[in-house]
This record gives sequence, C-alpha cells and structure tokens, in this order.
Amino acid sequence: MTVAGELSHFDESGRPRMVDVSGKVETERKAVARGRVRTERSTFDLALSGSGAKGDVIGIAELAGVMAAKKTGDLIPLCHPLPLTSVYVSITPDETLPGFAVTAEAKTVGRTGVEMEAMTAVSVACLTLYDMLKAVDRAMRIEAIELVEKSGGKSGAWRREE
Repeated sequence: MTVAGELSHFDESGRPRMVDVSGKVETERKAVARGRVRTERSTFDLALSGSGAKGDVIGIAELAGVMAAKKTGDLIPLCHPLPLTSVYVSITPDETLPGFAVTAEAKTVGRTGVEMEAMTAVSVACLTLYDMLKAVDRAMRIEAIELVEKSGGKSGAWRREE
C-alpha cells in the first residue's frame, strides 16, 4: 500500500505495477477532458466547408476519439481495461483560435476512474484532425489537453477551477 502523496503505479521497491483495485467499491464514474487544435484560417474554413479531399474531418475525428477511449487500456501500459458505459466526443469550431475545441466525456460503473479514457479520446481526436488537415497546414498546434472534471469513487468529485 502507498502512503498519500506517493505514486501508486510503483511498488515499495520502485517496480511498476498495475494498481490493485479489487478492494474498491464499484461506483458510477465520469470524467470530462478537453483540448484544442489551432489552424490557419484557410484550413479552418476548408474543414468547415466539408469540401476537402478527406470529407467530414470533424465527424471522423469524433469517431476516432470514441474508438480511442475504448482502447485506452491497450495504449497506456498500467491503465485498467474498463467496460465503458458511455463515451461522447464533441468537436466545435472556434473562430477565435481559429481552430477546434475538442471535448470528451467518458462514463463507467467500476472500481477505477475514467480520466485516462476521456483524455485519450481528446488526444486522438486532436491527432485525427491534424492527420486529416496536415496536407494543407503543417503548422497546426494541438494544445491544452486537460482534465476538466471527474466524479465517482472514494475521492469524490473534482472540477478544474478556471
């Protein structure tokens, strides 16, 4: 067992381990994450028009985010594979960037949280936007991927203060 403040993914000798959650109570868990992709104005306009060679880049990136959340346990070495009950990814145009705001919400009923699933969904959705638009804009930037809120479990609810 670890002392508060220690990293839970290492045993007492410093070796990596998957945290044992078998003693935890199953609760409803939810996490919300966000990020953004900054583009050139012309790239932003092209993506919104849907007339690019790759079609509906926003819809495809949202779907990629959902698929990524389902694979988080395969991608992050010490993450538990979770039975997700819901994943929602939303990409909205942001004229002020210009670019796209990406938000993901993941839910489960289980013994560990879904923060990594929400953040993986945002990361892969952002990467998919980049991949689909890079032919016209290699200067795009993926920025500010962060956890916004989480709920459930012994530690309860947490929300990022703006």
